[in-house]
Amino acid sequence: MFDLRPVGYVIGLLVTVLGVAMLLPMLVDISQGDGHWPVFAKSMLITVLSGVLMALACANGVREGLTIQQTFLLTTSVWVALPLFGALPFVFGATEARFVDAFFEAMSGLTTTGSTVFSGLETLPKGLLLWRGILQWLGGIGIIVVAMVFLPELRVGGMQIFRSEGFDTFGKILPRATEIASRISVIYLTLTLVCAFSYVLSGMDPFDATVHAMTTIATGGFANYDASFGVFTGGTEYVATVFMLLAALPFVRFVQLSAGSAKPFMQDTQIHAFFGTAVVIVGLIALWNVVQAEELSEVAIRKALFNTVSLLTGTGYASADYMQWGSFAIAVLFFTGLIGGCAGSTACSIKVFRYQLLFASIKSQLRKTRSPHGIFTPRYAGRPVGEDVLNSVMSFFVFFIVTLGLLAVALGMTGLDFITSVSGAAAALANIGPGLGEEIGPAGNFASLNDTAKWLLATAMLIGRLELMAVYAILTVGFWRA
Repeated sequence: MFDLRPVGYVIGLLVTVLGVAMLLPMLVDISQGDGHWPVFAKSMLITVLSGVLMALACANGVREGLTIQQTFLLTTSVWVALPLFGALPFVFGATEARFVDAFFEAMSGLTTTGSTVFSGLETLPKGLLLWRGILQWLGGIGIIVVAMVFLPELRVGGMQIFRSEGFDTFGKILPRATEIASRISVIYLTLTLVCAFSYVLSGMDPFDATVHAMTTIATGGFANYDASFGVFTGGTEYVATVFMLLAALPFVRFVQLSAGSAKPFMQDTQIHAFFGTAVVIVGLIALWNVVQAEELSEVAIRKALFNTVSLLTGTGYASADYMQWGSFAIAVLFFTGLIGGCAGSTACSIKVFRYQLLFASIKSQLRKTRSPHGIFTPRYAGRPVGEDVLNSVMSFFVFFIVTLGLLAVALGMTGLDFITSVSGAAAALANIGPGLGEEIGPAGNFASLNDTAKWLLATAMLIGRLELMAVYAILTVGFWRA
């Protein structure tokens, strides 16, 4: 019989931690004296009690290790349970959101997607704004641990390449999962603090700097203003660009850097490919904007840099309405969001390493076509790639494209137009944030969508954040029979 108690125990503990985190926005609201703090007190009481009771009820089933089925179920269930409780402050609070909207916002936060259904953000209590930032910050560190510890073990979407000792991503320097999580957490917190301090130096007030540092390092994109990052200019955009790029790099490389070893960072082909991609796309968009404006201006280059990096990393900030940049820029930026950052980072989408493996496989097949009797093995970082890794990557691409198509069709059936359906599906599945068009584009939000569309998009955020197969596996009959 499938034992759910170990899964329930871990979920209970994490729900409890989420409830305790509500103390911070409650204290902020108390300091503001706006009378909003009871919302978080009530939400915290419900969340902590639920988490503690669940953990106690399942404690007698705890054992040292989890089976592969329990691990799959845990990675998915956590990202369902936490948004349920994370939505409570939005339901009880000043937004008085319906549950579908509150759940959408919480799921968008914890999966670091950044799509929002709320407007008038400037008028919301600071506690709620901080809570949105905390959701993304917790989701960011959570997905790093999942990507570094669970997904490679589950052989999801080619992630098993990072558990191979030959690739030395973390096997030799970080032998235990708890040590991986603790060391990465220190780096994550340090980057957040440095980012917040840099924002203050660039002119942000301390509260905005704190919230935006959380959502920047999480590559989440929740902002405190309806205009997103459009209220900030100049140096602040450059600061955000630097930290979005840093957050999209493998965090294990920062751990190695902190230990005095810079060689793995400098030689990581995934990092090289990521920065190379960023340079090419930013150059294209900047050149296009300069040609369109018929003058070389720092503003055009800065806007191209910031918004391109924001979409490439899946952060989703917008400092300009790039829907006004022309069809070429829109098309390039749409596909930019489907690239993503590096594995083991807070960035989302398909990830650079999968494209590297895809192109390596294509190159090998082309060489075989020219020389049928030759033996050509795809290589990554100079080392041969196993057939199981390639099959996993190819399966990921197929699942991603099929899921994207089916989701776009389903959204279209709810009454959404073509652009909104396709871009909304891509924004949710790749955890990018904004879509395209007047409704869900950089100048809009997801508030006007129908409830069915919101549920579909919230589900897509979960599926995309957990690399698709981790979710699909538990929907098969064979999973429950194993």
